[in-house]
Amino acid sequence: MEDWFEQNRIKSSDTNKSVTDGIPQRVSNIIPHIHDNHHELLELVASFQSSSGRPATRTSSARRVRGALRQADKPGFVSAFCQTNCGDVSPNVLGAFCTDTGLPCDFDHSTCGGKNELCYGRGPGYPNEFESTRIIGERQFKKAADLFNTASEQLKGKVDYRHAYLDFSQLEVTLSKEGGGSEVVKTCPAAMGFGFTAGTTDGPGAFDFKQGDDKGNPFWRLVRNLLKTPDKKQVDCQHPKPILLDTGEMKKPYDWVPSILPIQILRIGQLVILSVPGEFTTMSGRRLRDAVKTVLTSSGTGEFGSNIHIVIAGLTNTYSQYVATLEEYQGASTPYGLHTLSAYIQEFQKLASALLKGQPVEAGPQPPDLLNKQISLLTPVTVDSTPAGRNFGDVSSYVPANSTFKSGSIVTIIFWSACPRNDLMTEGTFAPVEMLQGKDTSVRFMTTMISAFVLSG
Repeated sequence: MEDWFEQNRIKSSDTNKSVTDGIPQRVSNIIPHIHDNHHELLELVASFQSSSGRPATRTSSARRVRGALRQADKPGFVSAFCQTNCGDVSPNVLGAFCTDTGLPCDFDHSTCGGKNELCYGRGPGYPNEFESTRIIGERQFKKAADLFNTASEQLKGKVDYRHAYLDFSQLEVTLSKEGGGSEVVKTCPAAMGFGFTAGTTDGPGAFDFKQGDDKGNPFWRLVRNLLKTPDKKQVDCQHPKPILLDTGEMKKPYDWVPSILPIQILRIGQLVILSVPGEFTTMSGRRLRDAVKTVLTSSGTGEFGSNIHIVIAGLTNTYSQYVATLEEYQGASTPYGLHTLSAYIQEFQKLASALLKGQPVEAGPQPPDLLNKQISLLTPVTVDSTPAGRNFGDVSSYVPANSTFKSGSIVTIIFWSACPRNDLMTEGTFAPVEMLQGKDTSVRFMTTMISAFVLSG
């Protein structure tokens, strides 16, 4: 998307009506000029500490990349393709079919003759999944280009946010009752139902699990009990979902799933972003957005009007499976019980109200730091060396002299590389690509795809 923008910005320098690949191009007037303090901002960002406590860009290669970036042309536009309420969204738009008969799968349970392993979704390029991927990517790009070209509204107003941690294993939720009054319910310690093991038509599960299973299976209950038997309180709390894995109460060697989750609301003028730590279904996302919109637009302050835009940023800050509506709950992958969506709606309404009034919110309980408790079955690098007379980084096979390449060409260089697990180069890069500009020493960082490292000792 950024490449498309840069190419068309050059082509459209004399006119705002050029056409590229059938897409009308207009250089938007809503993109601001880069601030004069751009270099200072880059330095500030580079000084942030990584989660391990080490400076994020201390490796020599990372410093080279930073230096190259400072010298290179700065992009005037950055696109972002983000997940929203994606819990029940699939690129397999042709539907789900049985691989043995070619007939549509059973609608209620996504099975073929009672088995889920044979039910697969079909993308627009069926039977070629690579073609399906290309088609979906092209559709997203064309829609993004269309949105960019037709953009006319500028974001104006405050920039603000509110963030809080919540214990979703025991969160009290106040629900309105039909006929008046209210009742207080609670979310539950996390648990996964039988249906989640059946997978989806994008990737079926195994054995005899079925989507939408609200009864369970005696054999798998026995297997479950070897790990953790849920007590009556947990069974009642999670009803009508039959519990396969009582993950929220499985604590060894540490919590199997998070109980404390972050939620966040961000405001950029009339754009409001709701950051959620999971995958909301389409209807769950709609209900959450509507609830927040009601809070922001009915305050009487006039700060938000009909031009408010509320979007959901899914899978942010941590991951906690899916969030379904009451009607969808038997899908079994909503861990914290029947009232999970109502809990999110209640707490986001609180954040929206605090944002509107300029009031702070309580930070909430802090999630445990498990960085020093992680268990890895991957053995460390014990011996890493090169043959005699060779050093790490030495080139074994180089590009022939005076070679020329075009865009899309494959350039192959073989060199002696250490095991990447010696240093994961967090916030850095294993292979900076530089281009000599003229005869001076300045370089320019270029994005590329590195396919492999070879010849490790």
